[in-house]
Amino acid sequence: MAISKLDLPIGVVARSHSDAKHLAQDLANAVATTLRAAIDSHGVATLVVSGGRSPVAFFECLAKQELPWAQVVISLADERWVPVSHADSNEGLVRRHLLRGPAAAARFIGLYQAAESLEKAALLANQALAELPPIDVLVLGMGDDGHTASLFPQSPNLHEALRVDCPQRCLPMQAPSVPRQRLSMTLSLLATARLPLLAIQGSSKLQTLSQALACEDVASMPIRAFLRSPLEIYWCP
Repeated sequence: MAISKLDLPIGVVARSHSDAKHLAQDLANAVATTLRAAIDSHGVATLVVSGGRSPVAFFECLAKQELPWAQVVISLADERWVPVSHADSNEGLVRRHLLRGPAAAARFIGLYQAAESLEKAALLANQALAELPPIDVLVLGMGDDGHTASLFPQSPNLHEALRVDCPQRCLPMQAPSVPRQRLSMTLSLLATARLPLLAIQGSSKLQTLSQALACEDVASMPIRAFLRSPLEIYWCP
């Protein structure tokens, strides 16, 4: 299957790349261009990224971009509820691979909070996100089950997190894989991004995307909530 053969909604753009290296560089160029335009327009640029292993090459390419990094605010679409020093921490990943060199001057607003429970940590994260400026660029990933951020099918708080009028910026979520306890921005916040981007790799992810496009049940595949204009999809085999 080729991404060009997918029946994409009007206004959704698909960009195919030969390999992960070219995808990461093209994605970094696009993000940097939009961040520069945002800074020129309103003095600050806000970028929300996703964690996991796939974004590492993109983070390292973006860190090399010439930007007035002190005018950039970076946050995470979701987080594993583990200390930043933990190998599974998304914040730790961002700090190791993106917030380095000149890019270390960016302001980072993390989701992880040390608290007595995941629910209390989510409340603290929600408060921290009150300081997040309007999102200029959102970079999402997607799992083989159709989840994005930490909006997992069958997670107890999924219905609330997918409400377009959800008053919370962040909610506690449960993942089917370890670590199960997660924190995720809600759809009501993520959907405000001026430029949402989806980066996926491999034939299995393309098949998942095809399945998501074929049905409208958002709860079964939460990525469906984002498959609308404006969206740019970056893919490589």
